[in-house]
Amino acid sequence: MVSTYKKKPAINLDGFVVKGWDAIIAVLTKQSNSEGVIVIDCYTGTSQEELEMQLVQLKPDIFLQTSDLFISESEVAALTDRFMTEDTLFGYNSNITLDEYFDEKKLKSAREAIAASNGRVIVLGPGAQLVVDADILVYADMPRWEIQQRMRKGHAKGLGIDNSKAPFSHQYKRGLFNDWRVLDKHKRSIYNRVDYWLDTVVPDEPKMIDRQTFCAGMDKAAASPFRVVPFFDPAPWGGQWMKGEFALDASKVNYGWGFDCVPEENSLLFAIDNMVFEMPAVNLVYTKSGEVLGKPVEARFGKDFPIRFDFLDTVGGGNLSLQVHPTTQYARDHFGLHYTQDESYYIMDAKDDAHVYLGFKKDVDRDVVIDELEKAERGELVFDAEKYVNKIPTKKHDHFLIPAGTIHCSGMNAVVLEISSTPNLFTFKLWDWQRLGLDGKPRPINVQRGKQVLNWDCDTAYAQEQLVNNVQIVGKGDGWVEEKTGLHKSEFIETRRHTFSVPVTHDTQDSVNVLNLVDGDEIIVESPSGAFEPMIIHYAETFIIPAAVGTYRIRPYGASTGKTCMTIKASVRI
Repeated sequence: MVSTYKKKPAINLDGFVVKGWDAIIAVLTKQSNSEGVIVIDCYTGTSQEELEMQLVQLKPDIFLQTSDLFISESEVAALTDRFMTEDTLFGYNSNITLDEYFDEKKLKSAREAIAASNGRVIVLGPGAQLVVDADILVYADMPRWEIQQRMRKGHAKGLGIDNSKAPFSHQYKRGLFNDWRVLDKHKRSIYNRVDYWLDTVVPDEPKMIDRQTFCAGMDKAAASPFRVVPFFDPAPWGGQWMKGEFALDASKVNYGWGFDCVPEENSLLFAIDNMVFEMPAVNLVYTKSGEVLGKPVEARFGKDFPIRFDFLDTVGGGNLSLQVHPTTQYARDHFGLHYTQDESYYIMDAKDDAHVYLGFKKDVDRDVVIDELEKAERGELVFDAEKYVNKIPTKKHDHFLIPAGTIHCSGMNAVVLEISSTPNLFTFKLWDWQRLGLDGKPRPINVQRGKQVLNWDCDTAYAQEQLVNNVQIVGKGDGWVEEKTGLHKSEFIETRRHTFSVPVTHDTQDSVNVLNLVDGDEIIVESPSGAFEPMIIHYAETFIIPAAVGTYRIRPYGASTGKTCMTIKASVRI
């Protein structure tokens, strides 16, 4: 099978780009004078060693690293301790600002040295812009997925603290609950000041664009359909479907997760002058939130992209952990979240024996269930999930709605397209089928947290009536049908499924739209007025329509011309 799924989608852009350290140094030399101040602000995960080794070519009189101006690591640990908590997985969202990391005496001394210098000054590192006003401000950014790869290799340090040898889960926790929040808050404050953006995702192959090109890219993406760069990861329960369908690395044991729309972690690619420049997709949301999300959505969620699409592949694999997600109030109280991890499972593909666990069976004794889950967590018994939880056979194009508090999991031999709210760490595992993680260790079980949020009213009748294929036809015509498939009334996402063999007109209606081609080989997304370039979408690709696009049209294309296709679309209920 030849895969048509594009793993490196890029937005074509005209603008300025240079590649390689020699070219970058040449630009910075030309644009600065011998007594100028060059500031290279950074995200965590960037290689400070690579940057320093190359930037010394600028022959500075003073070269400062912000890490040398920070408070001590023990002081950083004390500063962040209340947000890290003692939990293995979960922290609390930090409200720290980057200036709190600086030692006032060290900062004062550095500023005095800069003021007294008669030569070129370079300041490098996270928060470098806070040290001194720059003649040239460069931002070295890094997508979160790349940071996670570097964490796993021990090649990334935390903000103000070297935790590179800590377990990955601890590094990720610090990044998610503290470091990335602190750095994003700082980055949002300096977007309009950055002169150049630096891409160092590929070691020793840097690329740099200027402010005008960055702004042109943001403008184009905010007014056109676009895709982010998907990423894939093995899982203890992972399957084999994505390997073949997406032409992934066959040497990997499996792929369980595929993240095709999580802008805070995905990358955005710009194709400029035969070069591809990579940056975090969240830059688009931060700089163009009104245009991308829609003003009503921005008013509710701020600069958070609220919709997540990802794949769960258990074909030839195993069951996911039996799990539950926290209620909104629990998420606020314990994690500092503004909204919680509501979900749904849209079934992309399924074997004959595929199934989903969803909701409790009628009249189960909650005390007995919790007692047995706690005993199973201690290893005293094997939890009998089928005794207490509905096991529902599933087929392609079923849609299961999973509001927070619902006990659930996908069984083996299914491919799930999760259409959910953005928070994606907040899973309380209740039972993991006596299975070890990929590291050979048991995965953390959270019965103590889970039992506080379980919705015991979600029984067999409730699940069948409200959560399983709650589909309504809302429109139809010659060659097309539109159905509402969800989500549940307690969830903020609306999903619409279109089945069509003719062009279908959509409108964003002041909300970002996220779609996936769930059936059919190929479609094309067009502007009726020619406002944006047509975009071709292949089977299983997720794509984003900014709210500012307004009206757009989708029709079968290429190999699907004259055939029936199907999309699923998510938007925020307004």
